[in-house]
Amino acid sequence: MEADFSGWATKAGLKCADGRVIMRGAFEHMDGKQVPLVWQHAHGNPQNVLGHALLEARDEGVYAYAFFNNTPQGQHSKDLVQHGDVNHLSIYANNLVEKEKNVIHGVIREVSLVLAGANPGAVIEHVRIAHSDGDITELEDDVIIHTGLDIEFKADDDNLEHADDADDADDDEDLTVQDVYDSMTEEQQNVLHYMIGVALEEAAKENKSAQHSNQPVKGDLIHKEGADTQMSRNVFDQTDSKNGAVKKHVLSHADVKGIVSDAMQCGSLKQAVEGYALKHGITDIDVLFPDAKMATGVIELDKRRTEWVSSVLSGTRKTPFSRIKTFVADLTQDEARAKGYIKGNYKLEEWIGVTKRTTAPTTVYKKQKLDRDDMLDITDFDIVAFLKAEMRLMTEEEIARSILIGDGRSALDEDKIKDPLGASDGTGIRSILNDHELFVTTLNVNVDDSNSSYEEVVDAVMDGMEFYKGTGTPTFYTNRRELNKFLKARDTTGRRYYSNKAEVADALGVKDIVLVEPMNTMTDLVGIIVNLDDYNVGTDRGGELTMFDDFDIDYNQQKYLLETRLSGALVRPKSALVIKKTDSESVLATPTAPTFNKSTGVVTIPTVTGVVYKGADGTTTLSAGAQTAIAAGATTTVYAVAASGYHFANNAEDQWSFKRDDA
Repeated sequence: MEADFSGWATKAGLKCADGRVIMRGAFEHMDGKQVPLVWQHAHGNPQNVLGHALLEARDEGVYAYAFFNNTPQGQHSKDLVQHGDVNHLSIYANNLVEKEKNVIHGVIREVSLVLAGANPGAVIEHVRIAHSDGDITELEDDVIIHTGLDIEFKADDDNLEHADDADDADDDEDLTVQDVYDSMTEEQQNVLHYMIGVALEEAAKENKSAQHSNQPVKGDLIHKEGADTQMSRNVFDQTDSKNGAVKKHVLSHADVKGIVSDAMQCGSLKQAVEGYALKHGITDIDVLFPDAKMATGVIELDKRRTEWVSSVLSGTRKTPFSRIKTFVADLTQDEARAKGYIKGNYKLEEWIGVTKRTTAPTTVYKKQKLDRDDMLDITDFDIVAFLKAEMRLMTEEEIARSILIGDGRSALDEDKIKDPLGASDGTGIRSILNDHELFVTTLNVNVDDSNSSYEEVVDAVMDGMEFYKGTGTPTFYTNRRELNKFLKARDTTGRRYYSNKAEVADALGVKDIVLVEPMNTMTDLVGIIVNLDDYNVGTDRGGELTMFDDFDIDYNQQKYLLETRLSGALVRPKSALVIKKTDSESVLATPTAPTFNKSTGVVTIPTVTGVVYKGADGTTTLSAGAQTAIAAGATTTVYAVAASGYHFANNAEDQWSFKRDDA
């Protein structure tokens, strides 16, 4: 079914009269939605519903394909559109969200035919600001947004096509002089009017001169055969005839006719005039035509996708203090269990291992400067607003990256955001990827060999959830490359296991999958499973993300500083799973727990292929067999590490603590 007409429902990057800008993607979620087509937004009366419109989200905005119903009102409106009496659209929207004067989200409720649109450029009417704190503002009232752009309608014998297809078809049609004139900008039309005006003035002078000399009139611009058709003056003549200089160029009526003919063929008066200029040596002809203008009104950014940043920053818990202290009591040991009592026996105290760590804040900043001359000369857009938005965007991305995987810089780089890397205490933002195994369980999967499938990752996560002790249902953070490997997985018949992202999330037991582009640099990382409510971001009063600006009169520069002082760390043990890939030649090994005699204090190390046991210092290798007895009441810890060429399924069960009974 072909649409009756189409047009832009709203355009991205257009600055509104009140200073707001409709951002690219503000209505992208409306793609494919059907909304009512209404007359003049009079939706209070059902008779004013003329049909419906299908919305198509494009990079430039939202395009609407409209279909009239068979009611008298619908058919009458169709006649108005096809006759050209009504040629503008506007939208009725609500639930608008803005950030720093940029409208970033909204819901289109209807598309309306309107008698008169605004000047080209978006206009928002009837807006009331609910609250404005310089961050994100919700516009409570419903709004009407006009673009002022003409609609396209379907003739009875034509099919309505997309704008790009229509443009291609127009190239093959013969253009009339009226078509060429209508295609001109206002400045180009003014130049043409001026040229014709000069020709009329010269003709009038010649007529007047002929009348005074009693000579026959040459003609009122009626070009008789054999008459002199050359103008005595034209706007392309770069010399003054009064000073006796020889005229370099004369634009005759034949030249004008040739220019118009060329314009009809190429579809552009500018190209036709430039072609004439090249033939006749006229220089700087471009001053007669307007300069190029920005298509969207905003600077397009070549950047990483940053939709995931808000998910990370909004998901973490916040505290008004930046020094975070965490105590963890290990209740998994047998000595921590409750004990039965036999009359007359001595009651033994329980043994609980307690671990403490502290995280202190670090400073994250971004600094920029602008020469005041540049600020005044740049008029196409608000360079200060752009600069501030860029600083906030990049700073928030860096903080979110540090929370998940660290900032990726070398430890020797002075610009590195500090990461304590799992130490018992330290300064900075503790990345989940590199955190201590008390808080993070690492799952190792071998999926790079020819016989492997990403179903092995699903199996590993299902088994690893045994060790997940975080809050609620977690989220899986990964990148597009790894997600595609799940989506491309097929069974023996060639059928895909998962048809979409939601099915992958369901198989992994997570509530959502968030794509993090910076993870592309981590070739051995499949993803991170965590509920960020277990991650604490602390900031003291005054340390929140703040913009500072100052003017340097010595160098005539405006300087800007965006800075925050904060700390970050997981505060719940075993609250995250990190899935990593092992080398394709690596072999899976399973460590066996040492045996311990509590009365004698002797630990016996087993012999397991691919497993190396370490002493309490984490470095001394323990040989197989009985070890030296520990003192009465003392404790010791044994660690297991994978030998070269081997890997463990996880690191949740690679250490054991033992305590000998008191004497």
